Amino acid sequence: MLKKGVIVMLLRNLNPKQGLCNGTRLSITGLHENFISAKIVSECNPGGVVFLTGIELDPSDANLPFVLKRRQFPLIPAYAMTINKSQGQTFDQVGIYFDEPVFSHGQLYVALSRSWNPNHVKIYTKTSEVQGKLLNNEKYFTWNVVYQEGF
Repeated sequence: MLKKGVIVMLLRNLNPKQGLCNGTRLSITGLHENFISAKIVSECNPGGVVFLTGIELDPSDANLPFVLKRRQFPLIPAYAMTINKSQGQTFDQVGIYFDEPVFSHGQLYVALSRSWNPNHVKIYTKTSEVQGKLLNNEKYFTWNVVYQEGF
């Protein structure tokens, strides 16, 4: 649900020069009938105010007995995002949930380096044979994928 103050993420490249790219995080400042006003909270152009208009979509199926037009905003609430979407962004607080260990080279590094302060990174690992809590110990572990060959 969209409302004032919600953090959202753009799903399309709208205006790269203005910093409105796929993955840009915005804070909604106002909801209007034909547009949404928002403040950029990502690193590129932070604090900039933008106005987003809806994108009109026409279905490709022309066999309908009526004209169907739909307007939608290319936004999604960004309460959580994938490691890949977070790449290149920095956050004050980071919570990481590893249901399973990472599956690609560099993913663990990207996840752990999203905050300037390592004390602001919290990690939860689902316990299994390949990750979780060590026996009789307070430490947790997970697998990391590292390719030895250079590019």
